[in-house]
Amino acid sequence: MRRTLVSVLTAGLVGFGSVLAAPVAQAAPAAPAPPPPAPIRWGPCSSPALQQAKAECGFVTVPMDHAKPTGPTIQLAVSRVKHTVPDAQAQGVMLVNPGGPGGPGLSLSRLGASVPRGVGGAYDWIGFDPRGVGASKPALSCDSDYGGYNRPDYRPENGAVAAWLPKAKAYADACKAKGGELLKHLRTEDTVRDMDLIRQALGAKQINYYGFSYGTFLGQVYATMFPDKVRRMVLDGVVDQRDWWYQANLNQDVAFEHNIQAFFDWVAKYDSVYHLGNSGDAVEKRFYDEAAKLRKAPAGGKIGSSEWTDIFLRAGYNAGEWTATADAFVAGAIRQDSAALKAAYDNAGSPTDDNNYAVYLATQCTDAPFPTSWNTWQRDNTRTDRKAKFETWGNAWYNAPCRDWPVKPGPKPIVNGFRVAGGPLLIAETYDGATPFPGALNARRLFPKSSLIEGVGGTSHSSSLSGVACTDNAIADYLSTGALPKRVPGNRSDKQCEPLPQPDPTKPAPAPTGGA
Repeated sequence: MRRTLVSVLTAGLVGFGSVLAAPVAQAAPAAPAPPPPAPIRWGPCSSPALQQAKAECGFVTVPMDHAKPTGPTIQLAVSRVKHTVPDAQAQGVMLVNPGGPGGPGLSLSRLGASVPRGVGGAYDWIGFDPRGVGASKPALSCDSDYGGYNRPDYRPENGAVAAWLPKAKAYADACKAKGGELLKHLRTEDTVRDMDLIRQALGAKQINYYGFSYGTFLGQVYATMFPDKVRRMVLDGVVDQRDWWYQANLNQDVAFEHNIQAFFDWVAKYDSVYHLGNSGDAVEKRFYDEAAKLRKAPAGGKIGSSEWTDIFLRAGYNAGEWTATADAFVAGAIRQDSAALKAAYDNAGSPTDDNNYAVYLATQCTDAPFPTSWNTWQRDNTRTDRKAKFETWGNAWYNAPCRDWPVKPGPKPIVNGFRVAGGPLLIAETYDGATPFPGALNARRLFPKSSLIEGVGGTSHSSSLSGVACTDNAIADYLSTGALPKRVPGNRSDKQCEPLPQPDPTKPAPAPTGGA
């Protein structure tokens, strides 16, 4: 995933039989049981938003290496918004993860307020920054200038290979120099074991869990490793465990191409507002023409063709971002406002803080092997680029440090949901760019007691609790009573809802109703 849910909100098939044949014990190497963590010492939060939500904050101490439970430790930052119903009606703890890998989740203890009908008030909502992230200690950072401004162009025909290969290797080398021992212990399974230690520190027999994007993979692996510890689980924007990670990135490129074309068509529909072209083809041409200009003369010396592409990636993630992206388009192509373009790029990510990116790579580069031969990358991305020009090479360079990553990758995590008593509730839109819809269908097969809600025809990623009543009310029903939409025969969704709507720039923007 190029971006986490946090940045958006503030962001060949393996045979079914082969998955079933894999023993559940293969999901993670055996690790000695760590001593129970100490209860959390709750205190005030430093964040004004968490203070306003009456949250408490603290830390959970966990082993850095779960195979050495009495060895060096690290601290996980956690927050809690307690239930508001009488204790007898409380439904336990609800851990939340925003995605990434590398997304900070401390603020997501506020998510319960977005659940309809006050259902969220029955839970203790637990936000946490995963190991290496945000307020957790230590936090990983490798090169704070890497994601900065006026970076090399993404296109191979414009010299990208000669520029980006050494740049990506230098980033991997920087992580080797700065990551220390923590760099060896940032796999998905490390975070999953942390989640269970958070459960123990909270004194809970089971967890409820709400995961977005990569957080859905954490949920799938947690349910595999600790099936008896799962009570209720909502997974929105479902990761396909079959293609973890290299092929998943190529799958994203094709999905994002569909979505950026939908965005170009939408801009053309409102040509009276934006004046960028009255057809999708005309708008697309304007986009690439502007990229060529910025490659030669970056706006304000900072926003070149790569930054221009990254600004538009937000439109591939979420229809709710289309208006802001179109405004940036106008700022660059018509007003030539370099300050507005820089602000749009800064809002699209975190160019001067690479903590998210460092942990993203540290997780994905060690979760499963990446090809080490550049010839393989060149072949696969060239083939994908023929049908998905918009994002293919940007995504390739984003992940390229994995070729030279200093930590040996472990075996790919296994997902097997046949021992989970009920659920999870799966949510996906038909044309989700970051986690394409086949991943949700695959999770539905692997978790035979799950149900899948589809936002039919939608292009948004992890957009639940954003005001779509059909989806959000089903979430409330499940969190209230455990009732899932009725499962139907076949390889398809169980409940169909409208997607997150496309905005209408001719009308006032509606007040936000959900999110974190």
